[in-house]
Amino acid sequence: MKINLKTIAVAAVALFVINQTTVKAQGMPVKMVDPPKNWHTLDLKKDGFFGISLNQAYDFLKGKKSKTVVVATIDSGVDTLQKDLQPILWVNTKEKAGNGKDDDNNGYTDDLHGWNFLGGPNNKCDVNETTEEVREYFRLKNKYTTITTAAAAKDKTEYAYWLKVKSIRDSTVNKSQSELAQLSPLMNALMTTDAFIKKSLNLEAGQTFTKNDLGKLDAKNDTLSKSKYIWGLILQEADSSKTDTKTITELSEYITKLNNDVTPDLDARKRVVGDNPDDLNDKKYGSNQLKFDDASHGTGVAGLIGAIRNNGYGIDGVADNVKIMAVKAVPNGDEYDKDIASAIRYAVDNGAKVVNMSFGKKISPHKKWVDDAIKYAAEKDVLLVQASGNDNQDVDVKPEFPNDTFLDGSTTDNLLSVGASSALNDENLPGTFSNYGKKSVDVFAPGVKVTSIDKDAEFNTADGTSFASPITAGVAALVLEYYPTLSAKQLKEVIIASAKPLNGMQVIKPGSKEKVDFTTLSRSGGVVNALEALKIASKMKGERKK
Repeated sequence: MKINLKTIAVAAVALFVINQTTVKAQGMPVKMVDPPKNWHTLDLKKDGFFGISLNQAYDFLKGKKSKTVVVATIDSGVDTLQKDLQPILWVNTKEKAGNGKDDDNNGYTDDLHGWNFLGGPNNKCDVNETTEEVREYFRLKNKYTTITTAAAAKDKTEYAYWLKVKSIRDSTVNKSQSELAQLSPLMNALMTTDAFIKKSLNLEAGQTFTKNDLGKLDAKNDTLSKSKYIWGLILQEADSSKTDTKTITELSEYITKLNNDVTPDLDARKRVVGDNPDDLNDKKYGSNQLKFDDASHGTGVAGLIGAIRNNGYGIDGVADNVKIMAVKAVPNGDEYDKDIASAIRYAVDNGAKVVNMSFGKKISPHKKWVDDAIKYAAEKDVLLVQASGNDNQDVDVKPEFPNDTFLDGSTTDNLLSVGASSALNDENLPGTFSNYGKKSVDVFAPGVKVTSIDKDAEFNTADGTSFASPITAGVAALVLEYYPTLSAKQLKEVIIASAKPLNGMQVIKPGSKEKVDFTTLSRSGGVVNALEALKIASKMKGERKK
């Protein structure tokens, strides 16, 4: 998931309106037509929405038996009390819950449903972090700020790395400062106008409103009129269940992330977790507590993969016989390479066969640690499914990390990179924010206005390759449930082959106005399809080693 960047574009308009003392009563913005909340599961030919043909996939599976597949989510944690997830949470049966002992001697005490690599003593967690380029900038700053030429540097390789870090960091900070300049006053305006709206709707403390409630509001004065208009602008991109409170919370989290780039807290990790993130051998850290205030992202991701189907609540996950292993390693900011390497190994060692990784960053100072963990997963026949990223850039040119190319230039066949697609088969099929790459992105999958469960019995509709990735991981898990002898390499081949190339389909390239053939944006040139994946898998001879 990601903050809707249209909110930032809307900020300037909204602030202009709220600051005009002579503005008359404003009409509500034009209502956007939302796709069905389950559009990502639908079939293009039958339903008119470019989903993954999930109903047709289950029709194909009628009468067939499945085997449970453990799917790990390396993410921001999960709400273990979410009733659409509770029955499918992975349980470490070798561990006795709550006895304070490492019963199975795997190095993690009381890891009943997974592990939190950001956890610290006294139920603390390193929730907010800065970006990796900022951390690396300050690590190298004193050493290289006075050196102006490569000839003056003793370590030419590190100096070149410093120049790269500095360039990326400067770009990140400039962008963050620009967005803060827009979003900080917007947040103040939202807080003020929120109070006017609630008072006019006679809402009590703790109650919230949605964009549908705004339609009931009779704006009798200029202040209320402007309040209604600004909230109409902000909520017009949201689904009908999005509340003012959730909007403010999401913006607040995003502003915190931006502030962490501009004025970083570089001691948070040491203060909260207590380990050395630059020492892979410093392994005794973390906790078994998986839900903190930032668990929304991981909960939504888990729900898309395997939320209980046909229970009349929440959403229906893609896969019908999975166990979700929650591994918390992703903060509000960039993850640490040490945590990701450890998280992958934890997932593999504890039985995961598919691992979803809805995260990424621009710098990877300990890439070898992560590369080695990916290789370890490949040895154990584990498929890693990776979100391609939300910077609307060509990752063939500007890579995101982790990725399938190792430091020595070799590649792996157990990592699948996923871009985000939208609901309609038109020029806007690729998400405007999605990364792309003919070599580096394997497939596209639904990732625009996708609805999933959230923490605290709530729901959320959002954009992001973070959603496209678990939908794809769910398809991989579904295939493996019914064809358990397929190897990780074969699963990747099946997913890619299911995304039939959309030859001749002209679309707007993410981040530009240029039209390109959709097939140029990924290796497959298509959108993941569960039915096609199952059909292809049914004709393959399994090669799974373990």
